[in-house]
Amino acid sequence: MASIGGGNSTSSSNYDSSKNYSVPLSLLIGLFFMIGFITVMNDVLIPSLKGVFNITENWKLMMIQFCFFGAYGIMSIPAGSIIAKIGYKKGLTLALSIMGTGLFMFVPAASLLSFELFLVALFIVACGLTILQVAINPYIISLGRPETGAARLNLGGALNSTATFIGPIIGGALILKPGLIDAVAKADAVKGPYIVLALITIAIGVLLYFITLPKLEVEEEVKTTDSYGKYKHLLFGSGAIFFYVGAEVAIGSLLILYLHKEFGVAEKMASSLVAYYWGSAMIGRFIGSALGQTIKANVMLAAVSIGAIILVGLSMVGFATPIHIPVMVMNTDPSFSLIFVNQSIPLAAFCLVLVGLLNSVMWPCIFPLGIAKLGSFTSKGSGLMCSMIVGGAFIPLIQGAIADSYGYKFSFIVCVACYLYLLFFALKGHQTDYLDEKTK
Repeated sequence: MASIGGGNSTSSSNYDSSKNYSVPLSLLIGLFFMIGFITVMNDVLIPSLKGVFNITENWKLMMIQFCFFGAYGIMSIPAGSIIAKIGYKKGLTLALSIMGTGLFMFVPAASLLSFELFLVALFIVACGLTILQVAINPYIISLGRPETGAARLNLGGALNSTATFIGPIIGGALILKPGLIDAVAKADAVKGPYIVLALITIAIGVLLYFITLPKLEVEEEVKTTDSYGKYKHLLFGSGAIFFYVGAEVAIGSLLILYLHKEFGVAEKMASSLVAYYWGSAMIGRFIGSALGQTIKANVMLAAVSIGAIILVGLSMVGFATPIHIPVMVMNTDPSFSLIFVNQSIPLAAFCLVLVGLLNSVMWPCIFPLGIAKLGSFTSKGSGLMCSMIVGGAFIPLIQGAIADSYGYKFSFIVCVACYLYLLFFALKGHQTDYLDEKTK
């Protein structure tokens, strides 16, 4: 899952090369892991709360993602203003405090067996995450030589991808235990992981508050009379982010439910297959980084969009040919261990797992195409595109409603439509020729 920031604030740093910032840098880069882990845990939380509350409607389960990613849509642009007002260091502390509060709220939500309180908790966590991602990127760049800032961000991105890979495996082992039968036991299983996450989050926040960090000053935003409507490719690019994030989140959200109901795969085993979905995205980022040196962004985006359309289409056809995959599973009883279990799943289902490989390069292709040639409007354009992560709230909700009426297989027509839009953006929507004509 792309680690996406929001807002439109920029900064300048008073970096002191004589000081050692290895400790704060390690903490901040570690937060990229936390961002990925917390986000991907939603995919495990969905089947868990389905069992706790005996929810039969998929659209209602997708409210988990709606509340989480909806917060990104609401907070993405205001987060920049918050940082500008209170500063980057206080912004980090505020973000982690909000996240910790939301994570701790999982305890009363589980104790009271309140689905609505779970949703509120998720919304609060995501509000904190949004502010965190606005504040963290400039700090990562400032905690070292400017020319190596991109390398530090890439390291953070690698940890984020690692978290999205191992998160479902750990979450499945702790939350989706086969022996949990009644609602109370299933709800209690949720408490432990989120208490640990809350404690780690608060601890990092406290440490960062007392650690010396270089002062980041918010630069004054460049005033411009331009409007969003002037840049068609920006609007099309914002739509592309909306549909890309929506499709990526929708597949991850429904994969466990789909594998369990349609093919009888145990939920814990299915969560490990979701890990492969996100793990293939991690591998794809390394491949895409190499290919991106020689292949144009629009060409790569067109290729992976076509590939995604084909794979999702094949999953809908329903090829029943079984394939055997060694699946990594974590056991917690009687002791922690990692083992590989040979799991048989239909080829159609495995096609969805492979889509993660193609999703991996979509964000880095879409974003630069969307903000190309914006000049002084780049900051606002970036803020608009980042706010479109809200697609992760709406697309899963729509697909869940279709799954309720027409079944899981047909519901993936929503993802096909999303990738068709991405193909349009790659072939036509990204073009800025009209801007060149205006400047002649």
